[in-house]
Amino acid sequence: MTTVRLRHLAQVNPLTPAFDRLASEDELTFLPMELVWPGSRLDISRRRTKVSVTTGYTRFQDGDVLVPKITPTFEAGRSVLIGGLLGGVGTGTTELHVLRPGPHIDPRFLLYVVNTHSFLKLGEAEMYGVAGQQRVPDSFLRDLPIELPPLVEQRSIADFLDAETARVDHLTAKLHRQSQLVTEREEASIPMGVAGALLYTAKVRTGLPWMPFMNPDAQVVPLLRVLQLQRGVDLSDDQRIDGPVPVVTTAGLSGWHNRAIAEGPGVVIRRYGSRGNVHWVDSDYWPHNTTLYVKNFNGNSRRYCYHLLRALPYEMEQVKAAIPGVNRNDLHRLKVAIVPQALQESVAQAMDSEMAKFQVARERIQRLRQLLSERRQALITAALTGQFDVSTASGRNVTDGVSA
Repeated sequence: MTTVRLRHLAQVNPLTPAFDRLASEDELTFLPMELVWPGSRLDISRRRTKVSVTTGYTRFQDGDVLVPKITPTFEAGRSVLIGGLLGGVGTGTTELHVLRPGPHIDPRFLLYVVNTHSFLKLGEAEMYGVAGQQRVPDSFLRDLPIELPPLVEQRSIADFLDAETARVDHLTAKLHRQSQLVTEREEASIPMGVAGALLYTAKVRTGLPWMPFMNPDAQVVPLLRVLQLQRGVDLSDDQRIDGPVPVVTTAGLSGWHNRAIAEGPGVVIRRYGSRGNVHWVDSDYWPHNTTLYVKNFNGNSRRYCYHLLRALPYEMEQVKAAIPGVNRNDLHRLKVAIVPQALQESVAQAMDSEMAKFQVARERIQRLRQLLSERRQALITAALTGQFDVSTASGRNVTDGVSA
C-alpha cells in the first residue's frame, strides 16, 4: 500500500466542459445543500435551465464526488458520489467541493475515504472563517494523504461497504420516516387537543377543516375574540447587547436588549411561520419585527393560547397574502374552537403532557439515528484502515444493538 496526495489521484474543483456544451435553455440537475444526503435521501429531481445558473453555482458531472465544505454539513459526513444527472451534468450550491476521480482511484473508494472519521476530524481542524460560517479549504483536499491499495482491492473494499452501508442507510431511512410520522401525529393532535376533543371523550363537529371536532362545551369564535396579535419592532444589530432581555426573531431567541416591549410569559409566532415556529417565552422579551406576538390574551390562559396558535393553518394564510407570510388581520378573522376559560388550564396541562410524549419519541429516534451514523462511519474507517479483512467480513451484522 502506498501513500499518495489526493491531487495526484483526483481533480479538485475542476472545470466541467459538459456544462459549457449545453445550450442556454437546456435543463440540467440543480442540487441545493438541503438535498445533499448520502444514500436514498439524495434528491436529484430539481431542474434549472443553463442560463439561470451560468454564474454563482458549482458545476459537476456524473461520477464526481461532492464534499460539503461548510460547517456543520461537512462534519455530518454528507459527501455523495453523484450519478443519474439530467444529461450527465449538474449545478448546485457553492458550498460544495468537487472531486473528479482519475484512473488510479475507484470513485466509490474515494467516497468512503471522505467519510472516514479521520478525514472529517482533519478537515474540521483546517476550517477557516467566522463562527457558524467556517469552511474547509480546497488546499486541505489537494494535500490530503491517502493510503492507496491496488485498484482490485479498492473495489473489493467498496463492494463490501456498498452492501453494509446500504443496510445502515435502510434503517436510517426507516427512522427518518418514523420521525415524519411522529410529527404528523403531533400536528394532527394539536387542533383536537385545544378544542377539548382529546381530554374529554364527548365531541361534536366544528365545521372547521383544521379543527374538525371540539368538546360540547367549546365554542367557535374569531381568533380576535381570544387574543390580540401585534407586529414586533425592528432592532438593529448595534442595539443588541448581552442581556438582560431576550430578543425573539423567526429563529427563536436571538440576541439581547436592555429593555422589554412585552411582558412574559408570552407567545411569539414567526410572520413566515408554521406550527413548528410558535415560541413560548418565559421572561419579558423584545419581539422582532419578523414576528407577531400576543399583546392581549383577553383573560385566557397564556399556555392554552400557545397551543391554540400552534393549531392554526399558517400555510393556508400565507397563500392569501400578497407577500408570502402570515397577516395578523387574516389570523384575527380565522374561526377557532376554544374551550371555556375554566377548562383552559387543564387542557393546556394535558397538551403539555401529550407534546412531551412526542418529544421523547423524537429524541429516541434521533439518538438511534446518531448511533447508526456513528456505526456507519466506524465501519467505513475500519474497512479502509485494514482493521479487518473485507474478504472474510461479508455478512457481518454491523447493526447489532441498533433497531428501528
